[in-house]
Amino acid sequence: MKTRGTQRAASYLILTLGVLLVAFPFFWMLSTSLQTPEETGATPPTFLPASPRWQNYPAAWGSAADTSSERASFTIYFRNSLFVAGAVTAGVVFTSILAGYAFAFMNFAGKRLIFLLFLATMMIPFEVALVPNYMTIDALGWYDSFAALIVPWTANVFSIFILRQFFLTIPRDYFEAAQIDGCSHWRFMWQIATPMAAPALAAITIFTFLGSWNAFLWPLLVTSSPRRRVVQVGLSLLRSEESTNLNTLMAASAIVIIPVVVLYLLLQRRFIEGVAGTGLKG
Repeated sequence: MKTRGTQRAASYLILTLGVLLVAFPFFWMLSTSLQTPEETGATPPTFLPASPRWQNYPAAWGSAADTSSERASFTIYFRNSLFVAGAVTAGVVFTSILAGYAFAFMNFAGKRLIFLLFLATMMIPFEVALVPNYMTIDALGWYDSFAALIVPWTANVFSIFILRQFFLTIPRDYFEAAQIDGCSHWRFMWQIATPMAAPALAAITIFTFLGSWNAFLWPLLVTSSPRRRVVQVGLSLLRSEESTNLNTLMAASAIVIIPVVVLYLLLQRRFIEGVAGTGLKG
């Protein structure tokens, strides 16, 4: 019993240290966002502001502007990011349901080979496809448009894999009973399989939204107008070669993570079920 209690205490200690290690950057970000410019440049660093400056947040919200003559506030960047991330997430969920269901329940020639080829594309670095993707977008006339930000990312192999694995956990008897009752693939997919895959869909939604929300290189490459740029590009515009106001930058960073935190809190229970329940069957 004593050994078990010691092991439990050691586990709690390790977990506590891990939580503190993960939480410290967020604490530093929030603390810095409430400091004065003098406090952010102090040596040794100041971890708690003497008097919190809440005005840093509205200042950060309105300070992001493009280096060109046209200016854009964080309101526009936020609106663009919410639209792009929401559209990409909806597209990925839809295409993943279709492809995941096909690989799990339908039989067609070359299914296993096609699935392996799908998985093989996950080994290709994003940078390798960057130039071909850009050339395609330019040839289609989509440069500096929302289509360039959304369409190339509405299908995701990892999400297809997650849903396919989850669909494989659905007893085959359900599908066979539905077929006996005259249920088509389309109806079984939307009315039975998809509702049962809600935990996996929650995980896909969070991963996809987070990836799209945090995207920087691609939006920077395919957009030039501030009216088309997203919040991560807006954050970069807060920095200059001469100086960086860390308090303003950290205030803007704190604002940026709010949608992701809210989405995770809304889908937390389903997300955990999805991560735990998506096995490696098949």
